Amino acid sequence: MKKTVLITGTSSGLGLSMAARLASHGYKVYAAMRDTSRQDDLLNETRRRGGISNLTVLKMDVTSCESIREAVVAVTADGTGLDVLVNNAGCNTKGFFEDLSDEDIRVQFEVNFFGVLNVTREVLPLMRPRRRGLIINMSSMAAFYGKPVSSAYVSSKWALEGFSESLAMELMPLGIHVALIEPGPCRTKNLDNIRWARDFDNPASPYYEKNKKYRSYLQGVAVKNRRDPEEISVVVENLIESNKPRFRTHIGLYSKLLVMAVRILPFRFYARRFYRKCFI
Repeated sequence: MKKTVLITGTSSGLGLSMAARLASHGYKVYAAMRDTSRQDDLLNETRRRGGISNLTVLKMDVTSCESIREAVVAVTADGTGLDVLVNNAGCNTKGFFEDLSDEDIRVQFEVNFFGVLNVTREVLPLMRPRRRGLIINMSSMAAFYGKPVSSAYVSSKWALEGFSESLAMELMPLGIHVALIEPGPCRTKNLDNIRWARDFDNPASPYYEKNKKYRSYLQGVAVKNRRDPEEISVVVENLIESNKPRFRTHIGLYSKLLVMAVRILPFRFYARRFYRKCFI
């Protein structure tokens, strides 16, 4: 019997790729998304791969506990339980700290950090009595180093890393595994989904000229990026199939080398490199 998997944030990008792949490989997939009117791309891709009979789309807003409870009830309605949770839903807020409003930062954390806590809290009572399960949290390369114009996003991922490490230790005796995946940029529509700081395009901002340069830099990164989301989906499936899933997975040689360099090199060196890369 293939496992039952709940994935959040499946209307596009990595979540869509994961859901379509796993459903086509026989897993029973519950694909959660905040706006179910955006499900057509997922349905079409899953149908193309031949896994549509294994896919169920659920409405879920990870910032709403009531919405999560309703979705989890739907997942367990047939009594089969839940084997895997993939916390994939997230957003990316860009802006210099002074351009960010308090709301900008809180929204970032509500989705990327508290959203993960909300869903995990509802799922653990399903896994604990069975003494098995896997929780995969989608982190980022940004969890290992700061980047300009990304303080809100980076700090939300750093928080997710600390939570995941602590949770893994707590659940280890219960037979429930926790895994972190830290991908770099992928060939998705993420650039279209960026949340810009309140004053990002405000000419009165002291960072206005730098903001324009940074937007151009991001557009260039999006054009050059060639990593297929399917690569991350393969990693997810391998973790699900493993009897002892590894806790932390860096994807790609560039990611591994960059993480290693940040750990070894003086902060001033790589901080200057990042800054020049974004604005010069």
